[in-house]
Amino acid sequence: MANHINLVKLCVGIDSFEELNAYIEAAPGGIRGHVTRMWPKQEDKLLQGGSLYWVIKGVVQARQEIVGLEEVIGEDGVRRCRILLSAPLIRTQNAQRRPFQGWRYLKPEDAPADLPRGRAQEPELPPELAQTLAEIGVI
Repeated sequence: MANHINLVKLCVGIDSFEELNAYIEAAPGGIRGHVTRMWPKQEDKLLQGGSLYWVIKGVVQARQEIVGLEEVIGEDGVRRCRILLSAPLIRTQNAQRRPFQGWRYLKPEDAPADLPRGRAQEPELPPELAQTLAEIGVI
C-alpha cells in the first residue's frame, strides 16, 4: 500500500490535454503551480510522491507530480496555498469524474494509471466518445 495521497481538481477553461500542456509550458517565470484557498491537511502524504490529477471536460486525463506547497498571501490579505507541480504533464487513462468544487483527495488505488509511453502521443478521442467509454468502464 502506498504511503502517499493524491489530489484531483477540475481544470476549468481548458478543453484538452494539449491545451493544458501548452498552458503549463508557457507558465510565467517558470512557476508551475496551482493556487487554492485551502491548505491540504494531509500535506506530509502529498509530499511523499503524490500527484495532482486534472479533470478535463468531465474526465481525468492527466496528472502532474506535486513537488511542494508554499504559502501565498493574496492582494486581499488571505492566506492561500500554491501547489507546486513538476513538468511534464503525464497523460493518464481516462476516468469519468462528476463535477465538484475545489479539490478532493484521491487514494493511489483509485487513481487512473498512466498511459504506456508508446500511447502517450496517440491522438485524443473526441470528448463525447471518451466520456461515454469512461462511463461504461472501457477506458
